[in-house]
Amino acid sequence: MRITYKGDYALKSLLDLTLYYDQGVSTIHDIAKRINAPVKFLEQVLLELKSAGFVESRRGKVGGYMLAKAPDQITLGQVVRFIDGPIEPIACVGKGYDNCTDLYKCVFRPIWSDVGSAISEIVDNITFEKLASKIQAGKNKVLYQI
Repeated sequence: MRITYKGDYALKSLLDLTLYYDQGVSTIHDIAKRINAPVKFLEQVLLELKSAGFVESRRGKVGGYMLAKAPDQITLGQVVRFIDGPIEPIACVGKGYDNCTDLYKCVFRPIWSDVGSAISEIVDNITFEKLASKIQAGKNKVLYQI
């Protein structure tokens, strides 16, 4: 699993929209400034997030972006999988991959499967509401033990 720049900006923009959830829409320029992202690239990211139903946009003078769902309904896992693909650490762990002919890789496959499951368990249980609560409480470090 690797989080791309697009994935990083997607996560940051959704967290930003969560922090400003009660204030309605945020302009793309405001979001870009708050998360330190290039506006043009962020436009592409937000369009993808919109197509997946994570954000909505409003046109016009008071337009901008806002979350399409409540922050407790969006998990890190959903966003990572949508933007960057499967969470599995190696291809042969993915669903439907049963054609492994390499004995040594097959020995490691159960280990990588456990790693992928552990990562999924964590990211699928972290909502943007939880992240925002930690930031608002002054605890911006999220620590997990595996």
